[in-house]
Amino acid sequence: VLMHLRLPRSVPLCKNSTSQHRRCFSTPSREPHIDFRKIIAGHQYSLEQQIKQVKSKTGFIVDMDGVLYHANHLLPKVTEFLDWLESSNKKYLFLTNASEVGTSELSVKLERLTGRKIPKEHFYTSALATAAFLKAQTPNGSAYVIGSSGLMNALYNVGFTINDKDPDYVVVGETSNYNFQMIEKAVNHVKNGARLVGTNRDVLDRVGNSVVPSTGALCAPIEIMTNYKAYFIGKPNPLIMSEAMKTLGTHVEETVIIGDRMDTDIQAGTEAGLDTVLVLTGVTRREDLNSFAFKPTVVLEGVSDLV
Repeated sequence: VLMHLRLPRSVPLCKNSTSQHRRCFSTPSREPHIDFRKIIAGHQYSLEQQIKQVKSKTGFIVDMDGVLYHANHLLPKVTEFLDWLESSNKKYLFLTNASEVGTSELSVKLERLTGRKIPKEHFYTSALATAAFLKAQTPNGSAYVIGSSGLMNALYNVGFTINDKDPDYVVVGETSNYNFQMIEKAVNHVKNGARLVGTNRDVLDRVGNSVVPSTGALCAPIEIMTNYKAYFIGKPNPLIMSEAMKTLGTHVEETVIIGDRMDTDIQAGTEAGLDTVLVLTGVTRREDLNSFAFKPTVVLEGVSDLV
């Protein structure tokens, strides 16, 4: 490998050289020192050193399903991980692409599974990110909403009016109440100038051993009928990473995201410039990694590796 490395152009020629191609290695170069050991094969850091680097971060953005639990089953050493976040005075936020439930419900669920009471301020959803985005774009705007209470409450709380008369936006999130009339209204609003926004682009969600349609699937008929593409706020859009860091009060270089999906968690973190940790307790498997053009900073078996 080293034989093919080119010398820096700034290395001067020897004055007494008889060949124009001979370089003088005794003259110090102004180029910064290159540690060739760190170039070869990416093995410059052991797993223990990588974990130490992750644990030195100030802010932690942590996905939930597939990282902390599967449905109602807690994953190994999650309680210890939560205790470590608290005892180490870390700034942390549990981030989910789901929009149908609010932060209070998420807090109650995690307390039920772990026995640890975590304030709702430590939770962030795609509904909250969508509301923050719409508030910044159109303060005190209006929306026709296809979604659940978590999304509607988030929009109310930023001053949005929810109606079906000339709305500024059509906003779509997860819901089990989806019908032809909703599609018809949404299509006509978009054709009349309303902008189409989705809380996340996920096509399906897993509920136990079954799958259910998610926001991407619910937006699809509206997109097809209007020839208008929805703008999705949730992961992998790095916008939600920015909103999460604003909530934490941290900067990119001091923040890490931990997730189980390359196509949402790790992609969002990568595009936002964060260090990323993929845990293998959820969707993405180790053998899937070569299918992506980007890679996580660290791959762990689970959050159990951090405690």
